[in-house]
Amino acid sequence: MKNLLISTGGSGGHVVPAKILSEHLQSNFNVFISTDLRGLKYLDSKKNDIVIINTPKLNLDVFFIFKIFQLIYLVIKTVLLLKKNKISIIFSTGGYMSLPVCFGAKLLGTKIYLLEPNIVLGRANRLFLGFCNKIFTYTENLKNFPEKFKNKIQVISPLVKRNFYEKREIKTENNVFSLLVIGGSQGAKIFDNVVKNVIVNLSKKNQIKIIQQTHKSNIDNLKNIYDEAGIENTIFDFEENLADLINQSDLCITRAGASTLAELSTMNKPFLTIPLVSAKDNHQFENANFYQNLDCCWIMSQKDFNEANLEKFLDHIIMSKSEYNVKKNNLEKHNFQNSWDDINQKILETINEN
Repeated sequence: MKNLLISTGGSGGHVVPAKILSEHLQSNFNVFISTDLRGLKYLDSKKNDIVIINTPKLNLDVFFIFKIFQLIYLVIKTVLLLKKNKISIIFSTGGYMSLPVCFGAKLLGTKIYLLEPNIVLGRANRLFLGFCNKIFTYTENLKNFPEKFKNKIQVISPLVKRNFYEKREIKTENNVFSLLVIGGSQGAKIFDNVVKNVIVNLSKKNQIKIIQQTHKSNIDNLKNIYDEAGIENTIFDFEENLADLINQSDLCITRAGASTLAELSTMNKPFLTIPLVSAKDNHQFENANFYQNLDCCWIMSQKDFNEANLEKFLDHIIMSKSEYNVKKNNLEKHNFQNSWDDINQKILETINEN
């Protein structure tokens, strides 16, 4: 089998798609994964051949020149790595972590494929569009995408773990309204501050269950608040079996990371999203807007996300299911033909054609 390297790192938004991509490719390739130190916490060294390439962030500061020399060193390191392991294909999930890997692959003439999980083209991916064979995206209509490279786009369904498709087939009927709150890989403290009081107030007139992600240090505090109010709850910081929790819920409140929205969409769960305002190039809003244009979700700006507005929104959803049902039906139509095998086949066919 040929050897293939996936470049990733940073947050879960980059590493989770890389892990899923690895699962799609490992039956046909010997897969290596390169990552920076931040990405290590998402990877299992027992399941993957992992190489550390700790790329510095190229901020314009007093250390900029030093970082340029460090980047050159990492490009040389990458070239030696690719030659030693006879890597014939590179996949990059974007981010500045990919710079030395893609530059090294370019120098060796190694095939480069890009993955862009967001609706806005990332800056690193934009830099390597001219070098790559194809870029895998979730839509043809990426923001900031140069028209001259449109022929390189290969649209696939969003990458999610295989078990999300399996759990989708298990239909659950909740006796009480079940709300899932996900802060994302980097957490969302604003959810902790706003959601708990709203849920306690709503529980006084409605039966409700809360499944909420929070920081590990806050689990006991949140659990005590809900227990004292007699609210059924599941509080967690990181959950490998997120598909089970999504399956148990009726609605989700979340940021708008591409991976999280893909998982919710795949499982046909309507969601209220509060895009992270500091997300580069406003990509979280664009991710959410993609699903809003399909009438599959609601968007609330962070400045409007307060107890009064959230309680009004949830009260409306609980009391009147018509709007909720429309969005759920639209998700089911959107995902009707999506499957793990279809995505797998399209990825492999694209690689073999190029």
